[in-house]
Amino acid sequence: MNDRLIHILEENLQGGGLPGQEVQYQMAHVIRRRHEAAPANARKAGVLALFYPKASDWHIVLIERSSSHADDRHGGQISFPGGKFEKEDHTLDNTALREAKEEVGIDPDSVKLIGELTELYIPVSNFLVKPFVGYTYTTPQFRPQLSEVRSILEVPVKLLNQPEARQVTDLQLAENITLRKVPYFKVYDKIVWGATAMMLNELLEVMK
Repeated sequence: MNDRLIHILEENLQGGGLPGQEVQYQMAHVIRRRHEAAPANARKAGVLALFYPKASDWHIVLIERSSSHADDRHGGQISFPGGKFEKEDHTLDNTALREAKEEVGIDPDSVKLIGELTELYIPVSNFLVKPFVGYTYTTPQFRPQLSEVRSILEVPVKLLNQPEARQVTDLQLAENITLRKVPYFKVYDKIVWGATAMMLNELLEVMK
């Protein structure tokens, strides 16, 4: 497996000067830009952008969320594995690894973390999310947590870098709520939009 992508990622992530919010907001809906910085009572969360080899290509794992909670604002959306910080985690990188193990069965001991992206505030759920980037040389045997994960998306990195992966659409969020001209990544037949698209865009910029 060619390690060049991982070397570029590690070097750029640890070299300082992340692309930051300017690049994240390239994939944000115009309404999303009106929100201010995270309030003091924002809940903390950690997510994991995991690179792994499969069929001689580097892949990233995403999940389609399901939820049994009526007030879950992210059910049905595509996201990185991850979730809410718990006191027992001590640090947010531990949160990301713990949640990745719970949601898709990734062994934390097999993951080498190489950096982090710009944290992102999600107003609709009041989460301040810290994305962590890591890799494993072992192709994971994913096991979805059925109560939280509807499906697992194994996404080749080269697919995300294709120009046609970036598109715009209208999204109907509820019977009387439609967002017009929402930027998104087309991943197979799924729409990756919102906070995940914003974090993913920064990740792709770091890879350049």
